[in-house]
Amino acid sequence: MGGPSPSVLIDRYIASVADWRGERMAQIRRLMHEADAEVVEEWKWRGTPTWSHDGVVAVASPFKGKVKLTFARGAHLPDPQNVFNNGLEGKEWRAVDILETDRINETALKDLIRAAVRFNQSQLAGKTAPSRRIRSSRPRKPARNRGPSA
Repeated sequence: MGGPSPSVLIDRYIASVADWRGERMAQIRRLMHEADAEVVEEWKWRGTPTWSHDGVVAVASPFKGKVKLTFARGAHLPDPQNVFNNGLEGKEWRAVDILETDRINETALKDLIRAAVRFNQSQLAGKTAPSRRIRSSRPRKPARNRGPSA
């Protein structure tokens, strides 16, 4: 279990992206911590900076020409400022593709981060002990004999 912590790995990763994308990654990281002081940094899926609080909140990755910030359960989050611009038809995730000339609406992004944390917490609160199936007191009908199987 040795080796550098996820925070150190993310530090190194951001430093290795030596153009505007590294600056955006650092900005996203700062906003994650400003929005939620209890967010946990993780290093998942062979090198993806991940932020979690009672479940994955979001992951960020630099690509050629953009930085993609993907919210794991983004389809369930309110987005009144229309920050999401990718994955809008998906049933779970939503993403924000950030281009070099884009300005991040920090307030709206922090609102999304907080909404993601609240969603994760609501999912935990909604989990109870596995329910047991209650059997009906009515007798079951016997299965029909369909004859010999072929």
